[in-house]
Amino acid sequence: MSTNGPVSRHTRQKDAVLQQLRECEDFVSAQELHRRLESAGSGIGLATVYRRLNALAQSGSADTVRLDGQQMFRICEDSRHHHHLICENCGKTVEIEPPDEDWLRKIASAHGFTMSSHTVEVFGLCGECQKKLGK
Repeated sequence: MSTNGPVSRHTRQKDAVLQQLRECEDFVSAQELHRRLESAGSGIGLATVYRRLNALAQSGSADTVRLDGQQMFRICEDSRHHHHLICENCGKTVEIEPPDEDWLRKIASAHGFTMSSHTVEVFGLCGECQKKLGK
């Protein structure tokens, strides 16, 4: 009995999740990615999608944020530290320059903190959604 079958299948599943995530321009939930994989004819289970997405986030290959109570994922093409503007309505994402490290450390220190890391995600409505919603 060959042991290559399950290992090979598992690799195809990992590759399919990664490829589908690369096709998403903005942040996407595991459920939405799973729906896209099913539409493409993949038999990958939702639990596998979650595991793969979390592994990608832990390795730094994917960004992750929480939006409307859901964990969202996006492929991380740039390995340097970065931040995002995220539309709460459509999920549009724009990478932005990080705030000044000295400013962050000063703010932390003023409140009695030492800074070990930081994450900046700015949530709101993109211009298109503002127009659609009349805001």
